[in-house]
This record gives sequence, C-alpha cells and structure tokens, in this order.
Amino acid sequence: MALVHKFLSGTYILRKCPKPSIASCPFLSTRFADYCSNSLQKPVVMPGKASQRNTKGGVQGHHQREGALDISSPEEKAEVSFDKAIIDEIKDHFRQLKDDIVNHWIGPEGRPLHEVLLEQAKVVWQFRGKEDLDKWIVTSDKTIGGRSEVFLKMGKNNQSALLYGTLSSEAPQNGESGRSGYCAMISRVPKGPFERKRSYDWSQFNTLYLRVRGDGRPWMVNIREDTDIIQRKNQMYSYFMFTRGGPYWQEIKIPFSKFFFSNQGRIRDAQYQLLLDKISSIGFTLADKVDGPFFLEIDFIGVFTDPAHTEEFAYENSPVLNPRLFK
Repeated sequence: MALVHKFLSGTYILRKCPKPSIASCPFLSTRFADYCSNSLQKPVVMPGKASQRNTKGGVQGHHQREGALDISSPEEKAEVSFDKAIIDEIKDHFRQLKDDIVNHWIGPEGRPLHEVLLEQAKVVWQFRGKEDLDKWIVTSDKTIGGRSEVFLKMGKNNQSALLYGTLSSEAPQNGESGRSGYCAMISRVPKGPFERKRSYDWSQFNTLYLRVRGDGRPWMVNIREDTDIIQRKNQMYSYFMFTRGGPYWQEIKIPFSKFFFSNQGRIRDAQYQLLLDKISSIGFTLADKVDGPFFLEIDFIGVFTDPAHTEEFAYENSPVLNPRLFK
C-alpha cells in the first residue's frame, strides 16, 4: 500500500505541472510543447483497480504495475541532429580533398605518370548500371513549351544505355519561340570536394571513340570546355554523327580537330581549336526536323590516340576573321 500511495501522489504532482507554452519559451515549437505534455501523461492505474490488483496477487500485481509504467509514449520519435549531419558532410568533403591531394602527388587521376603517358585508349563513360545513368541528364524543347519527349534507361542485359523518345517540330503556342524540335542528352559536370567543378584532360588523345546503334538519324556531338575559365555557357564545339540504322553496332571515330566552334547554335566565322585539357562535358543533340519516334543506344564513350591522324586543326582562319592568331 505504501508503494501505491507513493505512486498516486507522484502522479498528482505531474498532473499539476503546467503545460509548457510557446510564450514562455519562444525557441520551442508547438510540436515540442505537445511532446512534453504528452510525455508527462503516462498510463496511470486508477485507485480502485490498484487496490483490486494488490489484493489479488502480491508480487505479480507489483510487476504488472511497474511494467505499465515503462511503456513509452507513441509520440516519442528518433532524434535527428542536423548539426551532426552537417559535421559528417564537412568531414566527407575534407576526406575527398585529402584523396585528391594524395592522388595529385602520385600522378594524374591517382595513377603513375608513366602509365598515363603510355595509355593509347581510355573509356570515359560506359553504361552498366543505374549509377552510370545518373551521370547524365536529358532535356528537350519542353523547357520552352515544345512537345518533344525524351527518356533514358538501361538497355538489354544492362550492357548499354537507350535514349529514346518522340521528336516534334511544332512551335510552342506561347508566342515567344518560333522554332522547336530538339532532344538532347548531356553529361553532368564532374564535381570534387566542396562542390568544386572538375574537368577532363584528353590532351594526350586526338580522337573521340563511340560504339553506338541508332535508327539512321543524324546526331550532333557537342563538347563543352570549362565554362568558368574559358567560355560562356552557350559556346561549344560540335560535329556530326551519322547512324546507319539496323540491328548492328557501329564504331564511330571523330578526330578532335574536326570539331567546329559555335555560339548560341550558330557556327562562328572565327574558329578556335578545342582545348583538350579543359573538357567539361559532352552531349548528343537530335534536331533533324523529322517528326516521329527515335532511339540511340550507346555502349561506351571513350578517347584514343590514332597514329595515322596528324591533322591539328581542320579549319582556316584569316587576319580579318581572327586577328589575334596572326599577331
């Protein structure tokens, strides 16, 4: 009986405790105040029931009452610490920065220098799982009100990427754009520690190498340089890629010297050579004005050195077009 009296008096004191208010504690939210009040109101045994349990069974009733007191409130949830999450994120970035510094001393991309110099071919992108698709984004003229659709998924047996959709050259009805009809697939810019942009160094290679399978449509291959240092967003280097169609794969080799310079979709009179040590991203664009379905299946995208190709730049310049090259 002494134990029951002590328990009942303690419950009475808890009930007399005022509910925490937001006015008294401005830094507490409403949810926190409700949680405090609910946590104080734990299951209570009524006096009549307590006396009956005490008379029925001595030790067994005592254990049952103590078990009822240990029941946790359903409002209690796992505590989330945003400070800990921020600290873990900063630690992860510093860990990446440390790895970059160590790899820089070892050699390019953490490999010995002699191994990189002797490399004749390199696969930059391949598609063997969903994590490879996450390195790319797809876009179409829907961003300006068009009707084209484009999708990207894994191909058969997870051995390729399948880019497919429907091209529509119908102009948007918003009155702002008079032309439409394009779909594109663009690689994401690689990021380093603290979201610092990285770039690819292809200076020891001279040819772009792709293994694709298409439906006979012509595509435009676009290469962007590091936009923060060299050029603006709408500037790129482009060249054509013609697919044969049919069930057979084709290997396409495009020398970097063939890529021409364009700005905002227009080929410039003054041409510049592509700087291969500052490559930011690569993309594929379809805009042949042929409405209907399309598809392009890609096995891998790489670079290699073709010893038979000795051309440095395929386009001529004159002092009138580009006087800086003739100073």
